[in-house]
Amino acid sequence: MTDRASFLFLPRAGRCGVLLLACALCGLLGACAKDMGYGVGAQAERAAMAQQANRDPAPDTPGMYLGLIDQMQSQGLYFASLAHIDAFEKQYGATPDTHLLRADALRMTGQPAAAADAYGLLLKTPLAARGYRGLGLVAGAAGDFARAAQQLEQAAQLAPTDAVTLSDLGYARLRNGDVNGARVPLMKAAELDRRNPKIVSNVVLYLLASGDQAQALAVMNEQKFAPDVRIAIRGDAAKVAVAERARSRGTAPVAGGEQVTTGGAQAVSGAGAGTVASVQGIEPAPRVLQRFAQ
Repeated sequence: MTDRASFLFLPRAGRCGVLLLACALCGLLGACAKDMGYGVGAQAERAAMAQQANRDPAPDTPGMYLGLIDQMQSQGLYFASLAHIDAFEKQYGATPDTHLLRADALRMTGQPAAAADAYGLLLKTPLAARGYRGLGLVAGAAGDFARAAQQLEQAAQLAPTDAVTLSDLGYARLRNGDVNGARVPLMKAAELDRRNPKIVSNVVLYLLASGDQAQALAVMNEQKFAPDVRIAIRGDAAKVAVAERARSRGTAPVAGGEQVTTGGAQAVSGAGAGTVASVQGIEPAPRVLQRFAQ
């Protein structure tokens, strides 16, 4: 008699016992699976991935290895990524992609001169737009917003639909005292990427700098900007006003040392970084910005 037939001819109580035992085993297996990785917290998972990346041998293909390095950078592991970029170039040779990854890592680890050199290697490659943008960010971090605006304008010309570059350009022009020149790139950025909190914060900064206090307040309220974010944006607005007065007098604005991309703050909405919250019953911010741009 087969095992299946034997099971069928067991007394009812016996069959129920077998089924209960099978269910219990499944539960134990599920618990083991959870312990092996399911439900791990984001912080623990990131640490485990970092350890795995440092312990495991390099992936079999250059594309997979570059993907690993890019993932490490997206998790903020810039120093570790530099080590892996060295290993990649030793095995496969340098490419524009590795130059970009290295340049970003150098910039994010406080090595601006080396980062500028690495970005410069991209200017005659298909990644030239990224090179000019990186040079603009390095200049902006040093407080040279005039140079930052020049480099970011070059980047925007090469990548005219890149919303982040357009937002960076608008912010650099604001900090250089060119409030009117900031309007078009910021409005383009807002309509290209309607849910980017940094872009919205830079638009709010422009509204304050151009004297539209009511509209700026409406957007900040609608997006539920935190108090510290509002304070930072208003602080930048004061710096823009100083730069604008210096520009009108024909003198150079004083270097401030802030990064170009932030608009003076990591503008985070009530929903968290990466999204912009909308208050129920109130017109979404993108429409407010579209009306303003007309």
